[in-house]
Amino acid sequence: MDGVSVNSIAAKNLSLAEHVVVTAEQMQRTEGALFAAGMPVSALMEKVAGRIADWIARQYPVDRTPTLGFIIGPGHNGGDALVVARELHHQGYRVLPWCPFLRLKELTANHKRYLEYLGIAFAASGLDLCDCDAIVDGGFGFGLARPLEGEMAEVIESINQWPIPIISIDVPSGIDTDTGAVLGVAIRARHTLCLGLWKLGLLQDAALPWVGQAHLIPFDIPASSLRTGLQDSPQLKRLSTAAACPHLPLPRPVLAHKYTAGHALVIAGSRQYMGAALLAGKGAIASGVGMLTMVVPESLKLTVVSQLPEALVLGASEAADGAIAALPPSLTWEKYDVVACGPGLTVQADTLMAEVFECCCPLVLDADGLNWLAQRSPINSLQQRTYPTLLTPHLGEFRRLFPDLLAQTSTPTAAAQKAAQCADCTIVLKGAISAIAHPDGQIWFNPNSTPALARGGSGDVLTGLVAGLAAQHVKGNLPLEQVFLSAAIAGVWWHAQAGCDLVMERSLLGCAPSQLAKYLPLALAKHIGDFASERIHTST
Repeated sequence: MDGVSVNSIAAKNLSLAEHVVVTAEQMQRTEGALFAAGMPVSALMEKVAGRIADWIARQYPVDRTPTLGFIIGPGHNGGDALVVARELHHQGYRVLPWCPFLRLKELTANHKRYLEYLGIAFAASGLDLCDCDAIVDGGFGFGLARPLEGEMAEVIESINQWPIPIISIDVPSGIDTDTGAVLGVAIRARHTLCLGLWKLGLLQDAALPWVGQAHLIPFDIPASSLRTGLQDSPQLKRLSTAAACPHLPLPRPVLAHKYTAGHALVIAGSRQYMGAALLAGKGAIASGVGMLTMVVPESLKLTVVSQLPEALVLGASEAADGAIAALPPSLTWEKYDVVACGPGLTVQADTLMAEVFECCCPLVLDADGLNWLAQRSPINSLQQRTYPTLLTPHLGEFRRLFPDLLAQTSTPTAAAQKAAQCADCTIVLKGAISAIAHPDGQIWFNPNSTPALARGGSGDVLTGLVAGLAAQHVKGNLPLEQVFLSAAIAGVWWHAQAGCDLVMERSLLGCAPSQLAKYLPLALAKHIGDFASERIHTST
């Protein structure tokens, strides 16, 4: 087999590892398939530990970080840490392992004995690590099922108070692999080196304060072993530029014109919340949609026209409180590829929402559209819709929509997955790590985001952006059942990347939603350019 073919296979397997997310059970099955095929456990440990040692040596060079402490657990996570300590010892680091356990797995015990043979002294107490320049956490990896107790818990609580960077191997000790929950006490890592495949718990909001920056340390898992591990269960996936770019409505046909690039209808705003309509409209325009129609209260029409000259703006009759009372008589659903409704409507737009919900178009519901739906029977109502529906709730809105599902599942993302399947809709559960759940069981996590987006109006921009992308997909003849999945994947990624880029220019406090909407095209140009360059480099 020539070098290009070998490189292509390696790149494909790495791509799988970069995007697949697994539970503890799936990871155990995947590793079991490797071992059953003949990969010795000791060989895999050496390979993984070698890559961890290389990462640490690059990020924490010996001239700046001469002394490394190590927390050694009783299992193979502790064995990994011992091999890392051995290799870094040979590179000139002073290593100080601490192992509070008398009973160790055989392979881990062998590595401990060899370090002692090399003359490496072990710390008598975990508190002795306080003078180290960095600490490697090899206490407990994936699969921990009980709270940490005793000396380990006490030492971790102390370490968390020290200004020393901590690098956790696979999963920070004390974190549940699947839910991200803290089991009693957990170590607060600055970096987490996830081994082989992304673990589900690391992509839960609950784990973020403990995970720090997560990095994948791949170890070349064959596709056949991965298939055995997943066993055809609905795949959990991690969003990245490479995963999101194919879901953009690109390339655009050379003979495209405005009528072939999608027509989105955004129904939003009230006298009280005019800004929500403007932000949703700006998000839709940034998507590249061919045509945008806005329905706003009549009293806001001229203001919206002045701010959104690209849009056709229809004024609607309004109630005394400034909410839309009824849709314009001239509006016909057949003109539109996608309808988005909810930002800034207020809860008084009850009659309007009932009419919109029955429309013969794919429908995006956000904000007051979700509040209206929560007052009905959401699952039954959504099941009765003929056309696809996309919901974009934050956790509070999701709790009002599906309280029973939250109570029945271990995490909000698991509840979103179940809700999407039960209600036959696509859900973007917004959070620090937003999750996209599809009726077929897929769930995508977007870990690359920023707390700068935690501002009123950011979600309105996302609603318009996703609606505009979806309209283009409809016109591009993407199957209707896939339209909202693709639009959500592309939109959530794009929105977050624009936020991250804007932070670099304006700081965490300077990411105003109006600036975010303006920045979207610049961010896309940057990232699809980077993606194209990476693809060219990989192919050569």
